Amino acid sequence: MDRMVPEQVGDWVLAELPRLNQAILREQASPGLLLTELEEHVLSCLPDVAQLSPSQAQQLIVLCGFVGASVARHYQEHTVGGTHHPEFAFGPLTVGGARIPFRAYFAALAEHTGTGHYQRDSYASLVRWNVGTVRVRLGEETMAEIPGVFDDRRIRSYTGTPGEERFFLLVKQGEVIELAVNELLAPLTRHRSSLICDKTRHSVRVATALLAELRRLLLDFAALPPEIGMPAEHFMDVFRQFAAHWTVNDIPPSGALDPEALKRDFLLGLAVENYDRQARRLFPALLDHERDELDELMDGPTLPQQLFDEIGVDEDELRFADDGDLRRLVAHHPALIDWYRLLAMHARVSGAHLMLSKKFLFKPQRQRDEAGLGDREVVSNRSGTTGMTEMFLERLTRARQDHSLAMLRPVLIAENVNGDAPAAVRSGRGAATPVSVELTG
Repeated sequence: MDRMVPEQVGDWVLAELPRLNQAILREQASPGLLLTELEEHVLSCLPDVAQLSPSQAQQLIVLCGFVGASVARHYQEHTVGGTHHPEFAFGPLTVGGARIPFRAYFAALAEHTGTGHYQRDSYASLVRWNVGTVRVRLGEETMAEIPGVFDDRRIRSYTGTPGEERFFLLVKQGEVIELAVNELLAPLTRHRSSLICDKTRHSVRVATALLAELRRLLLDFAALPPEIGMPAEHFMDVFRQFAAHWTVNDIPPSGALDPEALKRDFLLGLAVENYDRQARRLFPALLDHERDELDELMDGPTLPQQLFDEIGVDEDELRFADDGDLRRLVAHHPALIDWYRLLAMHARVSGAHLMLSKKFLFKPQRQRDEAGLGDREVVSNRSGTTGMTEMFLERLTRARQDHSLAMLRPVLIAENVNGDAPAAVRSGRGAATPVSVELTG
């Protein structure tokens, strides 16, 4: 922890906040105790924002984000009509001798980071800054790396449970794999590179293997026993409920705010009406550079569009071509096989994510509704925290399955080519290079 960030504040958020949250959830303590403890051990100790470096401000954003989420959640659960006026939760909270309102202090911290961070907790601070440095390797080569802002090898969480820590780690591992994929693909559209040359085909194969590793991570997490992973009940009733609103209609943290996943959709194309409008609705909760990168991708052609232009075919006509024409096209442009596999694996990752959503959220909530148990008041379990319903996620998954090269599926299956990809990339000499994802330290 940097010296300007009081060590006792960091220690309190790591240890005491989870203990207090659990006590309040078990009705062994009142939300008022949380406010008292915060005033004594945290808020009175917070430094003047102007004295902080940007990285120190990032650390405090993470810590204060967990504080704000806890205060917001408990207030809304214990106050009649609290969800209609979530900002009232922060009324008693002031920082330092100047008694700066908590949300004003948080906003000043956000501005001081220089990143364009949202004026409440966000995906960036909860996941990317909170979890330590994660890198993805292809053999000995580091393909991508996302640092954290702490060097203490700890992952902060709401209740201190291993499942919450594993979930935050899983999401960051997923993002660093997606970053590696995008760093292979994005330059192809910026520089209008050939999409059928040997160099590009190798990049596409690597990207496909990386996505296969992402899918494996998702499936492995889903298969964990509840005592090691996260039970659906904890996800729905404990973890998600900390994504409460701080003000009416703000944007709570969510996996839907993963910028690398959004970029991949715009790189590979997604035939869903107004998907760009859906993405722009999330812009306030993204960082400045993420908004800029997404803007650039939204305004440009997708990689499949560039591919069709390069080989001189019309996608709409191709959808009505017979098997013979399709076989001849693939024989003339074998790079289409690599691109097909990439798009198919992109869809399979989407399917794994949908499966997780159903397992941990939508299916259990349907069972509750059928049993007359209803929904949670603070954060509904009938949709994602950004409002995505099960039906909408299914629609996105189907759109990814019906990708720009989907018309090749029958022909390639007949030729014993499918959408599978190994978790390794083979060199020209046949040597396999494994993909690995690791948390440093």
